[in-house]
This record gives sequence, structure tokens and C-alpha cells, in this order.
Amino acid sequence: MPLFDYHCTACHADFERLVRSGTTPTCPHCGSTALDKTVSRIAPAGKIEAIRLAHRRAADAAGMFSNYSPSERARLLKGKSV
Repeated sequence: MPLFDYHCTACHADFERLVRSGTTPTCPHCGSTALDKTVSRIAPAGKIEAIRLAHRRAADAAGMFSNYSPSERARLLKGKSV
């Protein structure tokens, strides 16, 4: 299923949806089907890794550290000040 960005013409909300072929997406805010497909933004080159690491740090702060491999844990713990 491809991921598409939409703009709702009824409530002016912007959102993205996974859409199967043959289905009509609806706005999650107002339920309208009056939607325009918009151009998806891409992450700037070199920022994707920084974004991923920021999300992992947030998961660590929330106590969800178990999804890291042992080598990733060691690398992240090495960077923390104790």
C-alpha cells in the first residue's frame, strides 16, 4: 500500500494515509472525502540518521530501550554522561 499526503478542502487539514487501490480515503478530522493529493515532503539529505537517532533517544527516555541491539546499546550508553 502506498503512502499518500492529502489536503482536505473542507477543513484544510493536511495528513498522510496508506491507501489501497480502489479505496477512497477520508479526512481523519472531519470525515470528508473532498481531498487533494499533495506532494510529499522528503527529509533533507543527511538528516534522516539524525531524525532516527532523535527518535531512539526519546524512546530511551520513555523507558523503551529494549529494541536496541547490544552494539547499539553500547554505542548509545558510551555517549551518555553518567
